[in-house]
Amino acid sequence: MAPSLDNGSSLFNFVVRGGNGIKGIVDAGISKVPQAYIQPPAEQIDKKNASKCEVPPIDLSRLDGPDHDEVAKEIVRAAKTLGFFQVVNHGVPVDLLESLKDAAHNFFGLPAERKAVYLTEVSPTPLVKYGTSFVPAKEKALEWKDYISMVYTNDAEVLQHWPIECREVALEYLKTSLDMVKKLLEVLMENLGVKLDDSKIDALIGRKTVNMNYYPTCPNPELTVGVGRHSDMGTLTVLLQDGIGGLYVKVPDDADIDKKGEWVEIPPVPGALVINVGDMLQILSNGKYKSAEHRVRTTSTKSRVSIPIFTIPKPTEKIGPLPQVVQKDGIARYREFVLADYMNNFFGNPHDGKKSLDFARI
Repeated sequence: MAPSLDNGSSLFNFVVRGGNGIKGIVDAGISKVPQAYIQPPAEQIDKKNASKCEVPPIDLSRLDGPDHDEVAKEIVRAAKTLGFFQVVNHGVPVDLLESLKDAAHNFFGLPAERKAVYLTEVSPTPLVKYGTSFVPAKEKALEWKDYISMVYTNDAEVLQHWPIECREVALEYLKTSLDMVKKLLEVLMENLGVKLDDSKIDALIGRKTVNMNYYPTCPNPELTVGVGRHSDMGTLTVLLQDGIGGLYVKVPDDADIDKKGEWVEIPPVPGALVINVGDMLQILSNGKYKSAEHRVRTTSTKSRVSIPIFTIPKPTEKIGPLPQVVQKDGIARYREFVLADYMNNFFGNPHDGKKSLDFARI
């Protein structure tokens, strides 16, 4: 049984500490969103007034042919404006993507005690963490999301530690996506006049994490959010959406495209993957590429899953604007730092738009 929903601390204990997640309170039969999840009006998402992003997906198979330069321009333009784009013919089998969504539903459909094994305080491995919201202890309003986060080290550790319900399909997703990530990085770096060898590219995506996010049905989706406004911390994110939708991206105020300052929905395209620029790529490019500010709406009709791969530099890596870019620009817009320090700041604070970048701004 769920606790009294009027009692904030018992609700917090049930959802967060008990490992029941949002799914636990939904399964208990709630008819309205508990107070702890109601966002301030400014953070609520008005679905009726949001427009859709009508940019067609980029066909990555064309990168290997006579259209290479044209496709490279599309990728660069997207990274400089919205920081988000969708790709098709990306090399990840579409039937694998379907299996991945099924595996996510299977994991979150497990009894609470099976998932609670991976709660941060008790997880048998630092590689796997099950939780809810982002930083529940610090958030003024909680996010309507449960997740499992799985860090990649090597195949042997994955097969030993990642949850059996999703380990093989999640590992396959990660491995088949990496060639695409490297190709995209090469295109984006080349445009900056920077040629990276394999070891440098590996350093920029040296830490890889697969998350499975679960957004249970919500009785009042207009009052809460699945994920609040934020940009991703890493270099590039690969994201699989299901067919339900609910991902919104903010058009930067200084973007050279329409709808400046507005939130646009990224509609799901069957078989496509979403790519987004993270903070590290914005910093490396000295601000030329934009990490995308995005958020997620919940829905009342059907539970939704999304599965991102986060590629970030190794925690020991020193990060700052690339010297070749600073030389051209005549100014560095960000300071150099060790990635681990940025991570501690990022994961220690609630989502708040692109405020995470303030850590590195000069």
